[in-house]
Amino acid sequence: MTVQLKRGQALGALSLTPLIDVVFLLLIFFLVASRLSQEDQELDIPLPSAANAAPMIAQPQEMIVNIDKEGALFVNGRFLSEAEFERLLRQAVADNPAGPAVIIRADRRVPLQTPVHVMDMCLKWGATYSLTIAQEGS
Repeated sequence: MTVQLKRGQALGALSLTPLIDVVFLLLIFFLVASRLSQEDQELDIPLPSAANAAPMIAQPQEMIVNIDKEGALFVNGRFLSEAEFERLLRQAVADNPAGPAVIIRADRRVPLQTPVHVMDMCLKWGATYSLTIAQEGS
């Protein structure tokens, strides 16, 4: 006794011709694209050089400056005078010519002149800065 299997109609309706066409088009596209990229690398073009370019010699890092209510500056938990902070900022700019990011966190009771003076030093040496004033309970 032979077993008769009924084929589904979905398999008979599936046409592979469009799928094969798409595969061939993708193959041609990638062959042409890889050949063009190879030709771009083989061209002998002298590239321009910059006379004033300065490479980054240190990983850019954020410098967090905390200012307490008396106007004292703290960087990395260490008290710094304004002259010491300026030297540290100058060194950070020398290590990263693009300019370090300085985050200024000031107590809300500090006189405004101290954060403004720190921002002025940042502008003087080419560092970017952002100012945050601590709120009550922070």
